[in-house]
Amino acid sequence: MGTAASPFPNPITAGLENAAAQPSAKARIRVGQRRQMLAVQAASYLLGALVLLFYCYAGTIPILVPSAYLFCGLTMIGFFLVLSETNVNDRFEDHYLTLSQIAGHVAIQLAFLLAVPGIGFAFISVLFLIFGFGALRMTSRQATIAWTLTTMGLAPIFLFTRVPIGLPVGTDIERLAAMLCLVLTIGQCAFVGLYGSTLRKTLYQRSIELKEANKRIEELAELDELTGSFNRRCIMRMLDDEIARAQRSKTPCSVALIDLDWFKRINDAYGHPTGDEVLRTFAITVFANIRHIDRFGRYGGEEFLLVLPDTPDSAAARIVDRLRAIVAELDWSAFSPGMRITISAGLATLRPDESPDALLARADSALYSAKARGRNRIASA
Repeated sequence: MGTAASPFPNPITAGLENAAAQPSAKARIRVGQRRQMLAVQAASYLLGALVLLFYCYAGTIPILVPSAYLFCGLTMIGFFLVLSETNVNDRFEDHYLTLSQIAGHVAIQLAFLLAVPGIGFAFISVLFLIFGFGALRMTSRQATIAWTLTTMGLAPIFLFTRVPIGLPVGTDIERLAAMLCLVLTIGQCAFVGLYGSTLRKTLYQRSIELKEANKRIEELAELDELTGSFNRRCIMRMLDDEIARAQRSKTPCSVALIDLDWFKRINDAYGHPTGDEVLRTFAITVFANIRHIDRFGRYGGEEFLLVLPDTPDSAAARIVDRLRAIVAELDWSAFSPGMRITISAGLATLRPDESPDALLARADSALYSAKARGRNRIASA
């Protein structure tokens, strides 16, 4: 004699327990992403100021230039950090404020290009880095605006001024500074490429997770929340499909309407929670003892529908009677001492050109016949 399966937690609602906490968790993730980006920008300004110090050592520029460059960069980054930490960014669709940040960084580079044109190419090279990093977040509209504004800033400098824009390499220190400027810019561009590759991998992983989540949602939409079997809408669709297939291929198809005997008495005597566990255990038992081609779903209340493709009436009777015996022999005392559960079933085999409703009506009539004859039995239409 078997033993009734112990109750399982409901998997349908398990994933919803922390739904209320998701928005705040998402906000924390976004703040962390913005901090990371701002930290990278701060590191870039520190490296740029370090290169400018070499030009100071060579006597090409005054010490005020690297100090002012670092101060301007960090001040602007600090401004965007304050906006991020106060969640002002979250009011905008682009929570990185990408276009605003690009505009600020470009303005700083152009200002220093005008102020110190003798090493102007050091600042021009940073423009490529700014747009490379911004391209990871910009939309096509933002990219067009940023490109237009930068062009409007560069055009007057190159067309309406005569300031010499260069990258001095007259002394060994200047050559070292020029080399560092180029090497650091190239290195940062390479970092941007690696960061973009990481984003692509992350997006790919997210797309896989999204597909799995959508698949799970589709599965849950087809399942009965209590028993985990197919719900009525789904099992009826499966019945329609199997009937259409059977009529096309001229193969037999049988159905069984199964009802738990005296189930209302179980709810009244032991309570609805126990009744729910009985339904779950019954569904698990049936799933464990049917073929992979069979379809099983909750038809309503304590009534279930079993669709048996490629199965004539005699074979269907043997399958369902075997299920009846298994359920009757289970030890249901795990739920309550002395509890006994049996089932009754009505069988019907598809007739030529018969509709699903007519087939189910015959199975339902057979089910009532089984109940009238004392329950715990199978009747065929």
